[in-house]
Amino acid sequence: MSACAIDAAPLGDVAGLVTRTDPRCAHPDIIKIVTTLATTPAHPLVEKHQTVLDEACEALATRSYYSRYPESPSPKIYGENAAAEGLAAYQKHLNAPYAALASQPSDGTEVGSEVSPYGPVLGVRYPRLDLDAALAAAQAAIPAWRDAGARVRAAVCVEIIERINARSFELANAVMHTSGQPFVMSFQAGGPHAQDRALEAVVAGLVEMERIPATAIWEKPGRDAPLRMQKDYQVVPRGVAMVIGCNTFPTWNGYPGLFASLVTGNAVVVKPHPRAVLPLAITVEIARDVLTENGFGAALVQLAAENDGDGLAKTLAERPEVAIIDYTGGPFFGAWLEQHGAASGQLVFTEKAGVNAVVIDSTDNLKGMLGNLAFSFTLYSGQMCTTPQNVYVQAQVPTDEGVLSFDEVADRLGAAVSRLTGDDAKAVELLGATVNPQVRSNAAAHATIASEADGRVVLASREIVHPAYPDAVCRAPGLVALDASAEAVYTKEWFGPVAFLIKTASTDASLERLVSTVREHGAMTAAVYSSDEAVLAQAREAATAAGVALSENLTSQVFVNQTAAFSDYHGTGANPAANASYTDAAFVANRFRVITSRRHI
Repeated sequence: MSACAIDAAPLGDVAGLVTRTDPRCAHPDIIKIVTTLATTPAHPLVEKHQTVLDEACEALATRSYYSRYPESPSPKIYGENAAAEGLAAYQKHLNAPYAALASQPSDGTEVGSEVSPYGPVLGVRYPRLDLDAALAAAQAAIPAWRDAGARVRAAVCVEIIERINARSFELANAVMHTSGQPFVMSFQAGGPHAQDRALEAVVAGLVEMERIPATAIWEKPGRDAPLRMQKDYQVVPRGVAMVIGCNTFPTWNGYPGLFASLVTGNAVVVKPHPRAVLPLAITVEIARDVLTENGFGAALVQLAAENDGDGLAKTLAERPEVAIIDYTGGPFFGAWLEQHGAASGQLVFTEKAGVNAVVIDSTDNLKGMLGNLAFSFTLYSGQMCTTPQNVYVQAQVPTDEGVLSFDEVADRLGAAVSRLTGDDAKAVELLGATVNPQVRSNAAAHATIASEADGRVVLASREIVHPAYPDAVCRAPGLVALDASAEAVYTKEWFGPVAFLIKTASTDASLERLVSTVREHGAMTAAVYSSDEAVLAQAREAATAAGVALSENLTSQVFVNQTAAFSDYHGTGANPAANASYTDAAFVANRFRVITSRRHI
């Protein structure tokens, strides 16, 4: 029986009994415990989604490939009319109030300042949340949600995700025109991949909650008669959670925290980035509909939209009702959240920024290495927390095409990027549009960086005109060659299409740089290329010491800036880039607490 299947018995079935001996107790004073596993209240969604929950639990346990939601936007999968209907649904939101959220507590005003990175003003207007009324309503909705039990909550969450999946094309357009991702990436990362991450969070929470028995009969031998007690255990949520969304991946980064908090019994206030509200507004609408249909309070999930510059995240973080915060964004506010949370007793999960690194020692597949790295730099113009920035290269690199100098490796990599992005019409389908002025400034800074650091522009970032959206600013990645002594440059995160080729004295020196920069500045990803097993072992040790995930010799259709739900942990929580990981036990288990009541029997 899988861990998730423990309390799947229908209401009224005899609960499971487990007798075990406490290994900490020595003979003869052995404590016997008879554990009663909880039964699941009758609910139609439990039966409907039982198979999905069991399959997802199995995948989580084995870390094997599993995807509930197909990543291809094929009409054979989603229907012949799905794309057109999704686009039409997206367009209905534009230049109009978001009426589906009118039932939220509001102060009577509207907010909304979204402008597509591709040019058009979205013009969507959202009700401004009345924080006092909204937080009170959220707290009032928690008890019934709490008492429903873990499996019912999980089944309701799956129903929400299934309905989100049915609107994947609508969401893809919303993600595209708020984040600047190209459409296919918006569909995949903003749709099915995000949905898989949501399901992963649901079953991860379910597994941890179902480790807790409902009842235990505790018996300790005594001189005259055994001492017997009944102990009952109740899983309880922490309270109101807040999810602070990011501009670039509003759903992919927003869903783990949203569903981890919801499945563990908490209410959730979703505070999107002011330039990427619509994808999370659609999500909140769906969640509220499903909750209401199943007899739970819609206030369990609410949208807190704001205009750019309002500072609502800080205001909400300082509310005493907010017990949990999930944050994706810049390091400065993330650090403040961590410090404020520690001082106020909040549970705070952050994904911030880092300096992702690649070490090139050698390769027996030069073409594959260059192609893999070129794609990693190019995808979404490098606007990903997982995109490699620093490539550490020793002076001489053995390859299957001969020994190459540092400069030759740099030039070959620049040529690979140029080939990949040479056709403007094809390039924009990988690059998307730059999301904000800072990214554009970074992209234009290659010559200045090289000049000030005594480096060399290997490849300048090229501006590309989008054939369908002439107002979009599309930038191909640029590369700058630097000496390892230019630490002031490459230890800073340059978000966007900027990467550095850094010359080191040796692979040992490269690995030392990797460890030091990750420890001090953080990283979400690291990679190594070597045909020497001893070097690979050394790299694994370095990654372990730095607390960063490692990719080894990726030369095919998996890239360093990609992670797979149910298999790859996103982030480690072991370096400054993030204090959390999608989706380990630490990410879900502390969102609930266990209350014990006991009595003599």
